[in-house]
Amino acid sequence: MLKMNALPGVPRWAVLAAHAVPLVTLPSGLWRIALVAGLPVAPPDGDVSFGEDLYVLSLTVVSEALALLTLGLVRSWGDVVPRWIPLLGGRRVRPLAAVVPALLGVTALTGLAVWFFCAPYVNPDQAIWQGTPAQDALLAACYLPLLAWPPLLAAVTVAYYRRRTARNGAKEGTLARV
Repeated sequence: MLKMNALPGVPRWAVLAAHAVPLVTLPSGLWRIALVAGLPVAPPDGDVSFGEDLYVLSLTVVSEALALLTLGLVRSWGDVVPRWIPLLGGRRVRPLAAVVPALLGVTALTGLAVWFFCAPYVNPDQAIWQGTPAQDALLAACYLPLLAWPPLLAAVTVAYYRRRTARNGAKEGTLARV
């Protein structure tokens, strides 16, 4: 059976969902890398500047890094800041310090998904499906998994919040009785 590092008390489904998030962002990142590399994954866009290529690659790196942060909701570095981080290392992470940014991310990702798929109906000139049928099929195969990112992140965030607040509440209740 596949062994995944997670804290005790984290539901298995939450661990699997947290590990799935970086995987659902990977195909779109690989598609963007192929685009910058000049592979025929999209119709030619004329002269593309170095800055545009850098932006596309940066988008890939940032989105994958943000996706990897989901793992912090099921691992120890979501409870205690790693010691190697200056000024904060070794401090406990307050639950809302992780939950609020995660839920803001869920909101932003949901908004982007709605815009990405609805924009062509509002302004047909912005349609993303302007390549050959094969290019459009590849684009869909690479970008449709991103639709799983918001619900996966939301589910893992709720599990994190429940685990962290239940544990903190139990500790506080124990201290209050003593």
